[in-house]
Amino acid sequence: MIIQKIVQELEQIPEEKLAEIYDLIHYFRVGLNQTKPEPRKPGILTGKLSDTFFDPLPEEELQQWE
Repeated sequence: MIIQKIVQELEQIPEEKLAEIYDLIHYFRVGLNQTKPEPRKPGILTGKLSDTFFDPLPEEELQQWE
């Protein structure tokens, strides 16, 4: 069985590396249990943007983001 093969491989790994293998396995398993997010749906909000929306921001406003 595949679990027995995995155990055999784990027995060959040096003791100081087992924590890394454990983390890999643990977080892989946890990831399997997470639900996948729904894909984004463009067009939820209606309206139009004017061309000024794409103009560069003034320097004063850019400074606030830093």
